[in-house]
Amino acid sequence: MKTFLICALAALSPPLAVRACDLCGCYTPQLETMPGMEPGTSAQWWNGFYGAVAEQFTHFGSAQFDGREVPNPTGQYENSSITQLVAGYTFNDRFALQLNVPLIYRQFKRPERFAIDRGTESGLGDISILLKTVAFHYTSGARKEFDVSGKNPIAVEHEPDFTFSMVLLTGLKFPTGDSSRIEEEFHELDIPGAPASGIHGHDLTLGTGSFDGIFGGQASLRFKNLFADANLQFTLRGDGLHQYHFANDLTWDGGPGYYFVRERDTILGLQFVVSGEHKDVDRFRGKPADDTGITSFFVGPRIVASRGKWSAELDVDLPVSIDNTAFQIVPDYRIRGGIAFHF
Repeated sequence: MKTFLICALAALSPPLAVRACDLCGCYTPQLETMPGMEPGTSAQWWNGFYGAVAEQFTHFGSAQFDGREVPNPTGQYENSSITQLVAGYTFNDRFALQLNVPLIYRQFKRPERFAIDRGTESGLGDISILLKTVAFHYTSGARKEFDVSGKNPIAVEHEPDFTFSMVLLTGLKFPTGDSSRIEEEFHELDIPGAPASGIHGHDLTLGTGSFDGIFGGQASLRFKNLFADANLQFTLRGDGLHQYHFANDLTWDGGPGYYFVRERDTILGLQFVVSGEHKDVDRFRGKPADDTGITSFFVGPRIVASRGKWSAELDVDLPVSIDNTAFQIVPDYRIRGGIAFHF
């Protein structure tokens, strides 16, 4: 029903100082939800290669201290763009293997002692490989009718009225992204009278410097043109470089939607999405990094579309609640989009 999942179901995802999803940027095209391609229909094309390109842009511009908004006199901000290149192969109607390659670009402005530091950071992020397993799938209401208007009767198959599926996702993230920005943590000093910075090395880093496990689950259902899904992801962080250990994080995503067009080769729908994450504080030199914990909730619309072997989506996420620890620059909005193609 949706093509853009939370980090757990992709490994590349939304959102989200470290900003958990802003580091992994997960994207998984749900090719089996294209029209006429559900298990149990004769139009399946599960086996084969697929590719996708996804973009996630997040603007961080609001200052908060312990969950309360505070002034941002220096106008510090961060614009984070993550472009995902995805290649996958579906072996059958139960298993698919996927590779996610993130390309990251970050632009920032922050106070540094009594000066203003402006700059960019760009490059390859942490590559992930994922195994997608369909644990359960149920359909009902499929039927076959015969068109007898012509000289010879023609069998016409109609897709099921109701479908329900559960998908498990397991993966491994590799430390391919440059984590040298984390070394800034060794040199940070509190200067009396200087404005505080909410953007640090752990915010700008391209990678965590660790091997991480990704575990996720998705449940989705459709009844005629109504659909809904729920996604959950847990990222188990390994030991990182530079004496810095990113905390494990939990993300979720889901909501109801409606297909205004659902034909055999065309889909157009609108979904209301609620997403969020919870992450404890990181650890640096064995001690808690106080300005890295966050619990956030976002809401917003998502447009999904499909035509033949192509699918696309676009969604806007707006924060409704952000509870962070210490002083951080938090998201004002997030825009996500993706295009997928099945060969």
